[in-house]
Amino acid sequence: MLTDRFLKDRRGVSLEAGERARLEAAISTTSTVEARKIIARAGEWLDQSTLLVEGIMSRYLDDRDGLRQLVAIHLPGDFVDLHAYPLKHLDHDVGTMTPATIAIVPHVELDAITEEMPELTRKLWFATLLDAAIHRAWLFRLGRLDAIGRVAHFFCETNVRLQSAGLSDGRQFTLGLTQADVAEICGLTTVHVNRVVRHLREEGLCTFRNGKVEILDAAKLARRGQFDPAYLYIDDPASPPLPDQRPRR
Repeated sequence: MLTDRFLKDRRGVSLEAGERARLEAAISTTSTVEARKIIARAGEWLDQSTLLVEGIMSRYLDDRDGLRQLVAIHLPGDFVDLHAYPLKHLDHDVGTMTPATIAIVPHVELDAITEEMPELTRKLWFATLLDAAIHRAWLFRLGRLDAIGRVAHFFCETNVRLQSAGLSDGRQFTLGLTQADVAEICGLTTVHVNRVVRHLREEGLCTFRNGKVEILDAAKLARRGQFDPAYLYIDDPASPPLPDQRPRR
């Protein structure tokens, strides 16, 4: 099924068989898209939303000079622009980072689901709230962590998200991105990411070669990136939660 990875293994919100079948029936078309292609532009009228089946996509804003700022990446199983259902316009562009397979769900089908299946509607709403939680972690990563911490946090988060989608065994996964892509995601230069990757390898935390990530010490990598997977709401996450080191009152 095209929807198998959507809300898979999420605490308390995984789809029932009937709900998944209804969502599957709502898909109108599927297509394969090349890497670096725009799927939706800011300001465009949208009457459909996109479920990412395979590949990696991003949401981003352009500055006055045409340079983009990534604000999110999406992995298989993500509803990339479900929030376009009530908004109808996005304030950012959506594009592929790698070759991708996408499934299109017309908004008229979401109208019908809202009328027919309120519990499934609640779970779709949960998916948009999950996007917001991931975005808050994105802001924390860029705003509070150093270069090594940013990359460590990103690898930890991606590992847990891909593990939920059945695309990581918790220790290694194929990312399909370059060091330049990771640099853009983490707000760093490619040269800086190269140094960080070397440091993580030398410290025995993880390796990143040819688009593949191998996590050598999940607990230490999580500590270095201040990564706590609680915001992902995933059953049995790959990385343990960080101990609460806040001062007690």
